[in-house]
Amino acid sequence: MSRLIKATCGAGLAVVLLGLSPAAGHAQAVTDGASAREFVDRYCMACHSDRGFERGTVPVSLQGLDMTDVGAHADVLERVVRKVRGGLMPPPQVRRPDDAVRVSMVSWLETELDRAAADRPPVGRPMTAHRLNRAEYRNAVRDLLGIDVDIAELLPPDDADAEGFDNNAEVLSVSTTLMERYLTAARRISQLAVGDPGLTSRSATYQVPNLEDQDDRTSEDLPFGSRGGLAVRHYFPLDGEYLFKFDLRRNFYNYIVGLGNVPHQLDLRIDKAHVETFMVGGGFEGTRCATSYCGSGSGGFPEWGAYSVDADDELQVRVPVKAGMRLVGAAFLRRPAVDEGVLQPRPSPATFGYSTDDRQDGNPALSSLTITGPFDGTRPESTPSRERIFVCRPAGPGEEAACAEEILTNLARRAYRRPVTDRDVSLLTSFYEAGRSEGGFESGIQSALEFLLTDPEFVFRVENAPEGVEPGIAYPVSDLELASRLSFFLWGSIPDDELLDAAIAGTLTEPAVLEAQVRRMLAQPRARRTLANSFAAQWLGLGRLGNARPDPTVFPMFDENLRTSMQRETELFLEAQVRDDRPLAELVTADYTFVNERLAEHYGIPDVHGNHFRRVTLPDDRQAGILGQASILTLTSYANRTSPVTRGKWVLENLLGAPPPPPPPDVPDLQTRGEGEPPTSLRELMEVHRENPACAACHRTMDPLGFSFENFDGIGRWRTTEDTGVPGEVGPAIDPSGVAPDGTAFEGASGFRHILASQGEFIHTLTERLLTYAVGRRLEAADMPDVRRILREAEEEDSRWSAVILAIVKSAPFQTRRIG
Repeated sequence: MSRLIKATCGAGLAVVLLGLSPAAGHAQAVTDGASAREFVDRYCMACHSDRGFERGTVPVSLQGLDMTDVGAHADVLERVVRKVRGGLMPPPQVRRPDDAVRVSMVSWLETELDRAAADRPPVGRPMTAHRLNRAEYRNAVRDLLGIDVDIAELLPPDDADAEGFDNNAEVLSVSTTLMERYLTAARRISQLAVGDPGLTSRSATYQVPNLEDQDDRTSEDLPFGSRGGLAVRHYFPLDGEYLFKFDLRRNFYNYIVGLGNVPHQLDLRIDKAHVETFMVGGGFEGTRCATSYCGSGSGGFPEWGAYSVDADDELQVRVPVKAGMRLVGAAFLRRPAVDEGVLQPRPSPATFGYSTDDRQDGNPALSSLTITGPFDGTRPESTPSRERIFVCRPAGPGEEAACAEEILTNLARRAYRRPVTDRDVSLLTSFYEAGRSEGGFESGIQSALEFLLTDPEFVFRVENAPEGVEPGIAYPVSDLELASRLSFFLWGSIPDDELLDAAIAGTLTEPAVLEAQVRRMLAQPRARRTLANSFAAQWLGLGRLGNARPDPTVFPMFDENLRTSMQRETELFLEAQVRDDRPLAELVTADYTFVNERLAEHYGIPDVHGNHFRRVTLPDDRQAGILGQASILTLTSYANRTSPVTRGKWVLENLLGAPPPPPPPDVPDLQTRGEGEPPTSLRELMEVHRENPACAACHRTMDPLGFSFENFDGIGRWRTTEDTGVPGEVGPAIDPSGVAPDGTAFEGASGFRHILASQGEFIHTLTERLLTYAVGRRLEAADMPDVRRILREAEEEDSRWSAVILAIVKSAPFQTRRIG
């Protein structure tokens, strides 16, 4: 050992190599502590935190670790296992052991860590009151009261943890301001659910995105033969009259577009029944300004200018509507005729609302719909929420107290997720009596319901430790607590009656009963929606797609229709994977997807017509799985080009569980093409960038993964040459080849997908993330033996969704808890 040579690993480890010649490789399999010590001494001497190599942090030295007692150093050695297993340690640029030796080291170390964990009591999850996040609160209200509220209007968004999940108890903080919002939300929800006639008139405005193209049918909830508009589900709290007001899309100078000679029919529908027809445009009889440009002063035509500004003032109607959730639709009648004259190119969606052209001979478009009311509202006789709440009706004052107790007992059982005590009923009854004294029986129920929705036992998931449990020692949770864990994991909501009955009977912890309940719950659509739209969407970072803003000069045809279609494709794909109980590996290898006409055109898939989505088999494997979907490819790109760095970082973080360290300060910008210079490939520019030692360590690992998807442009379209930004110029040919972190060479996205699906690190990472979401906390080193146990059990059934979920539900992290 002549000297130490320090090198950094782009996947998150600082590796210190001993000064041995390359020929002195380690050829001995790891079978005991001594050979493990030799492996560590030769290949890895220090590691940093599992979040990656962060400059300025103090390394955790491996020197002096007793490899015959791995349990005493589990926190450090679990990090080593992750890096060595994924081929990230030692890094590719230095001497590496043979694959067989590396595998033997991982196998021995995992076995020893598991054996050490078996000798210790399970860690469980620390005692923390777990607040419902706002999505869970909305779902709980829906399942308790039968009313689906706009929770974003009532409660602020929740923080997310490092993995992107907003159900982590550690980040679900509570403040005075937040609790005030809960109080306000509970009052509003209780009034809506009961149908309080004292509700004041309110306005709700539904915007149509400015980038949405409205020249075709935009929603399956709108009629065939329609174009543009919007369809929304709006809750009408009382029977009464409501005002519907439409605003039309305008240009840069605030002139309404499409007000030419031809009138356009705009229809309002409620629950798909026709309510009113308006005529838009074609009503001006004076002289119009130039058809392509009116200017800020309407081109010297003040009458036309006034008409262009005020033409939507009369697009309103006040009609009676019955209380309840209603589908409100507004759309133009699509004209089947083709305009005469020279065919004009389709305008870029990026110009909608920003152009000075008022497109007089084009189509008008809807900008927003505002619903105001109720006016002269009366309490409804029947709504889904009233049917859910009022399980009895008192015939007279003498029956009100008994009926109120029955109603409140029924609601409290579901809200508290346990049997109701006399104290619970007494407390709720006191609020009922206070409300009844002011407004009668239903006002009393509304008052008690308002309290129920802010009760800590509803807003928080509180688990009480049994007597005699010592701090730091895990204990099994009760059947009732297990029922809540299960329902919030799979449904994001409260238990239903069948699950609650099993918990109350004390049979839920029986293996056969528990498995039957899990399979029953997975068969329901809400489980698919929760796992796809809550877990998977947060795991993949799909929520960031709404913030993507592709440069309109580079991607002129990107519009809101395409963005919505991208997101819906991934949601439908994930739901299908859960519904069909596919192996987890198929997430990256599936030969099918879901498209509508807009998305099929984007991908170049022929013979797909209409706005509805349908499953299609892909013609080849270049777009297989989630990694070929435009949603992922767009959110991992820059506004004006692809970003192999961003895509590679996304793969490392979300699919391989090995996030790179944050970049050092003052990273130099990527060189750009000079004037008159020939086009240079992005790969060549990145190679120059990697010559900087501060950049090389991380980019050596990230860049090959990102370049494997370089055939997809910044919005997910396939290409074979790079875009230069110069019209008509052919860019350099794309080279998507690379080397995976473990040294395996691959060719393009197809080759990298095969590595992901076959080597197991992807499934390991996904299982960790799913367990993190299930238990609502950050995983620790002590959880890793349970993760491996889950993987082994699920592997017997091809690691299908149901197998992984069942193994998680049966695991110690899910079924145990500790104090302190």
